Amino acid sequence: MEAFGKPGIQPTWASSDKDLISTALGSSRTWLTLGYGILDEVFWPSTGEPQIRDLGFIVAKEGAWFEVKRVQRYTLSTPQPEIPLAQVVHQGQGYTLELEFLPDPSRDVILIRYRLEGQGFKLYPLLAPHLGSSGLGNAAWVGQDGLYAQKDWAALALTSQVSFLRASAGYVGASDGWQDFDQHGAMTWAFARAEAGNVALMGELPGGEGVLALGFAESAKGARTLAASSLAEGFGPIRERFIADWKDWASRLRISAPEPTLAKEGKISAMVLKVHEDTTYPGAVVASLSTPWGFAHDDPGGYHLVWPRDAAEAGLALLAAGQTEDARRMLAYLVATQQPDGQWAQNFFPDGSSYWQGVQLDEAAFPVLLACKLEEGGHLGNLQLPATTMVRKALAFIAQTGPSSPQDRWEENAGANPFTLAALIAALVAGAELGFLEEGDKHYALSLADSWNAQIEEWTYVTDTGLDHQYAIQGHYVRITPPGQTALRGELVVKNRQGEELPIRRLIGLEFLYLVRLGLRSADDPRIRDTLKLVDALLRVETPSGPFYHRYNEDGYGEHADGSPFDGSGIGRVWPLLAGERGHYALLAGEDPLPYLRAMAIATSIGGLIPEQVWDSDPIPEKGLYPGKPSGSAMPLVWAHAEFLKLLLAVQNHQPTEWLQAVANRYRQPTASEVWHWRTDGPVGQLPKVSTLLIEDPHPFTLRLGFDGWQGVHELEATPLGLGLYGVRLEAAALQGHATLEFTRRFGESWEGQNYQIVL
Repeated sequence: MEAFGKPGIQPTWASSDKDLISTALGSSRTWLTLGYGILDEVFWPSTGEPQIRDLGFIVAKEGAWFEVKRVQRYTLSTPQPEIPLAQVVHQGQGYTLELEFLPDPSRDVILIRYRLEGQGFKLYPLLAPHLGSSGLGNAAWVGQDGLYAQKDWAALALTSQVSFLRASAGYVGASDGWQDFDQHGAMTWAFARAEAGNVALMGELPGGEGVLALGFAESAKGARTLAASSLAEGFGPIRERFIADWKDWASRLRISAPEPTLAKEGKISAMVLKVHEDTTYPGAVVASLSTPWGFAHDDPGGYHLVWPRDAAEAGLALLAAGQTEDARRMLAYLVATQQPDGQWAQNFFPDGSSYWQGVQLDEAAFPVLLACKLEEGGHLGNLQLPATTMVRKALAFIAQTGPSSPQDRWEENAGANPFTLAALIAALVAGAELGFLEEGDKHYALSLADSWNAQIEEWTYVTDTGLDHQYAIQGHYVRITPPGQTALRGELVVKNRQGEELPIRRLIGLEFLYLVRLGLRSADDPRIRDTLKLVDALLRVETPSGPFYHRYNEDGYGEHADGSPFDGSGIGRVWPLLAGERGHYALLAGEDPLPYLRAMAIATSIGGLIPEQVWDSDPIPEKGLYPGKPSGSAMPLVWAHAEFLKLLLAVQNHQPTEWLQAVANRYRQPTASEVWHWRTDGPVGQLPKVSTLLIEDPHPFTLRLGFDGWQGVHELEATPLGLGLYGVRLEAAALQGHATLEFTRRFGESWEGQNYQIVL
């Protein structure tokens, strides 16, 4: 008989409050997440495709029933920090439930060993399929030897070493097993099917111990075969192989730390980065095996998408930790997913299919930095040729598109910002100096990098503002300056705050710290020091876990004041990864970086996972929000774990992981750029004396120019420069003796319809 209540309530994902994540290192294509001591989303056959919402447990006897995830009295342990084999013990009124969650290295199966103690108690697994990455349109049914679900090409089977005594399929919110217990205090329903809806399955097992197997395949029969095969081989042998594979991988880690808790978190962070690597698409690293505020919506993307920046950050961290082959594989994947014009999609599923459509120039730079770091260490090997092709295309895209990025690293605003500029400049210099470019392109790349480096302050630094007076500083770096505006006079639309506009000079972030981290500015540069004073005053929050930082003042990405989930607006919370960025600066400035590492290590889940954001307001216990502990944002965040691991290794190695000697050498001493590159989104307001001017564009053009109010008008044709650019070079000698330069351009037969002026 089919269950009632079709199609069920609107589906959602599980909470992003994860305890631990895991996968096997064999040929298995399953990734599991744990939250509140139960199985949350399981991803199959890639890290971008969640197939269940959760698999939880009710323990019950006559007159009493408990859903263990709601009781929330449990402990979690693993054999070693770097081995993600979760052992969970739930304690309740008269019962103890022990669970161990094991991905099979050889099959697309998750094994769950259980042991229930308590007089008269029985165990009821409760499974919510979300096949095809959605809770809509699923079919569930009870078979003779297990519980089944299917949607289109994806199917699952839940079988047991000890046969189910009975089972039922239902619609969530109406006829599912939880509703049965809630209404009747016992399992009374035994529906055979629930189709085309948001469905759930439940079975009854006797007390005692046994093993469940959750298998995935393209057919229910195939899923059942895999699950039964795992049960037949046995939990013990599979467990031994799982542990051996992880121990072998961990034997190559090179992590030391001044404190045991930091060493433990370093190993957990390395493990988390490794778990996020795909098997179906080796080298793909998604940003998080979670969906921020997933309990409030059914977004099929979540954070289980590849962001090229985050993936490269993971590669850099694992490379520094001794996992060279992992980093090489991640670079190979980035080579494969690069677009023909040299950029990468803003984010994409592990198979390379794009999701969001924005462009962030730092995401073109970080794969280059990863390639350069591998080359600097002599680790590219047979990746040399494809990496060279990739770097050339990426640097051409950067040169033709920069310095203003269509989006910043927070995916909110276009413009020039210190973080992206630092990454672009470092990529240009390193790519040129480490031999990836041919001679003409090399010369141009270095000239462009020098020019952009010299103009960072012109674009993103202000002085003598109200903030500067208030905090007794000379000036500060702003968060970002949109195209066509100035940092001092312009305004910025603050996303996540209903389109509110604020003066650019009032908005600050930690982006400027990458100028020091990549070697473009000295740690004791007065401009850096002044901005840091402002950041520590406005963005730093002292929590019970330690110091953390907001992305920027007036940020709206986070829960509302009452703890309700972000819904397009909210209040920005503090980010552990930014404590890592502050710690990197502390290291370079001769300060103590350990307080920042300790804070990141403390503000974790029960299994050591670092969240995207940390709650920084008064506690709201009923929503699980406590100061200094994870908020409802993504957890774990790959970028945060990479940042922790890199800072830990930077303390060990006395320099940042991203530090490239070629970049540091070039900008060790402040030097003026000999050639200033002008373009519409990288204007030159005033040209220094005895400087050459290069007016450039990705397309050929004719330059019409004059001096001192359009006197001596004449035309010059642009010629190829390098990296796909065209330009007209005006030597310093030709500019001397004039007060201003006026010009406009013709592209083909069309004038651009705008005149420009540069003060000489």
